[in-house]
Amino acid sequence: MKNIKNTLCLMGCNIVAACLLSCIDYDDATHETSARIQLAMPAEFAFSSEGLQGHEVVMMQGDKRMTAVTDANGVAAFTGIIPDVYDISCSWEITGDDYLKLTGHELDGATGCTISGSLSNHLIREEQTIQLNTNLAINRDILIGKVYYAGSKDNNNRTYQPGKYLELYNNGNNPVDVSGYYIALMESESTQPYTLENLHEAFADSVVLAKQVFRIPADKPFMVAPGGTVLIVNSATDHRDNNDMENDLSDADFEAKDTQGKTQNNPAVPALELIYTIYPSISNMNLVQNGLCAVAILRTDEDVSSWALTYPYGKTSGNQFMLIPKRTIIDGVEALPNKTTGIDVSIKRLLTDIDAGYAHIEARSGWTGEVICRKVSEKTSADGHKLLMDTNNSTNDFYYSTTIKPREY
Repeated sequence: MKNIKNTLCLMGCNIVAACLLSCIDYDDATHETSARIQLAMPAEFAFSSEGLQGHEVVMMQGDKRMTAVTDANGVAAFTGIIPDVYDISCSWEITGDDYLKLTGHELDGATGCTISGSLSNHLIREEQTIQLNTNLAINRDILIGKVYYAGSKDNNNRTYQPGKYLELYNNGNNPVDVSGYYIALMESESTQPYTLENLHEAFADSVVLAKQVFRIPADKPFMVAPGGTVLIVNSATDHRDNNDMENDLSDADFEAKDTQGKTQNNPAVPALELIYTIYPSISNMNLVQNGLCAVAILRTDEDVSSWALTYPYGKTSGNQFMLIPKRTIIDGVEALPNKTTGIDVSIKRLLTDIDAGYAHIEARSGWTGEVICRKVSEKTSADGHKLLMDTNNSTNDFYYSTTIKPREY
């Protein structure tokens, strides 16, 4: 009798458990929802409410890519979304005539603009409307085409840095004289001297912070043909003897000379002029191999050496960083470390209207010979040279490679 009671008791418990399980809605964790992405046009377009229709909005969740096109009100509707964290972006180009129509102003010194916006790691759990703010970037001819900051290991498995380089590309249809252009390397401190929020509070988003500023010599013209490149290196020598990942940079256009004598320099290659550095012992380009390596090209007639310096936010001592006026920047590329936990966008150095996204290498700490390189656009130029992607969002525009060579695209 006792065994029968025990058996009945167990059966009763199983029935209760089954009833409880049947009351739990497991679909709640994977139910599909929807989202409406509302584009907000750049502030410059307050003159007109047109231009919102027909733009592709992209939502990424890992490798999964979804797209929708905006209606006349600038809304892109997504359905069948699994609740998760998504990256959201949109980018399109307008002509000079469109710019005049939308802003009421002539577009000076350029043929068109890129309008882009992005949101990273946005959590979508239920039906909602998400505003996607956009920024306006004037399309310039000279772009940052490649940044090789990763470095490599030599044949003795020692870290090797001299082969790092930066490459510019003429994406326009006319030759460009780049003499007098400036290269700014953004600060790369482990503790940010200014976050983007600090820059907004202290300088109203008008500046970014540089640790080094160089200038292409202005003593004579340096013309770059459409589709042409400017190769700027730390050591204009053949580095291939050190390992297969390195390159022959002996045909470089300019060299950031190492005045400390630690890196072999090529006296036949013109010197890149050092305008400012926070490192008294470093005169060549401090391209950081772990990936915290934002770069910008500047064009200005101002005396850059007289630009203001600043201590870290709220401090009156320590390293001083140069304040780079945003209005002088013609192109910027944000590079961020690829950590095991993913990309931390909170440590961006460039304002989103300079670069709405970021590029990265695959390695966690560099030394892998990887270079970040701008993608080739599907569009073609009038004269047949390759056009590079320029959506003002390096997440869209760049990829990493261990095989692409200098001056190749």
